[in-house]
Amino acid sequence: MRIRPFRSGDEPALADVCLRTADAGSDATGVLDDDELWAEIFVLPYVARHPDLAWVVEADDGRVVGYIVCAPDTAAFEEWFRSEWWPARTRRPPLPSSVESRQDAIVRYAYARGATASPYAERYPAHLHIDLLPEAQGTGFGRRLIDTLVGKLRGRRVRGLHLIASADNAGAVAFYPRVGFTPLPSDDDVRAFGMPLD
Repeated sequence: MRIRPFRSGDEPALADVCLRTADAGSDATGVLDDDELWAEIFVLPYVARHPDLAWVVEADDGRVVGYIVCAPDTAAFEEWFRSEWWPARTRRPPLPSSVESRQDAIVRYAYARGATASPYAERYPAHLHIDLLPEAQGTGFGRRLIDTLVGKLRGRRVRGLHLIASADNAGAVAFYPRVGFTPLPSDDDVRAFGMPLD
């Protein structure tokens, strides 16, 4: 396996990895009525806006088995998501009036992005999403992806990086402190982590 920069045409592979890891690190196929929503919210906007801050793990047979994506300025990214990306999704579901299902909750999250400031963005302006299929986990590629991104962000003088993981994703919650992230105050159902870069 190797790490390489994201390139145009990787989007379907990234969407597949996102789907197969979206349920707290497990396969989310069939969890929502529309499997494509996961990628439309959590990976594709990042490579559309910041393709230069995206890398993939490529298996020996050429398959993409993991990725890291990043927004270097969370406030600007969330505003762009709210005003440009999400409205342009012609297949997006309408805003649900209440939360009856997991899909309702995720759709409401998408509509609400950018409406309020992130509590972490001032000290840790960049944020990331990283996902690895099981075959790429425990191989050191997660750490290498983080190191690659951190080096790039430091070169751009970004002062900090954060991420939010599901509290149910025990593997991720254990992984981030091992690669230099510090736990941050967060809601009961998520775990937030930050890393100063200055």
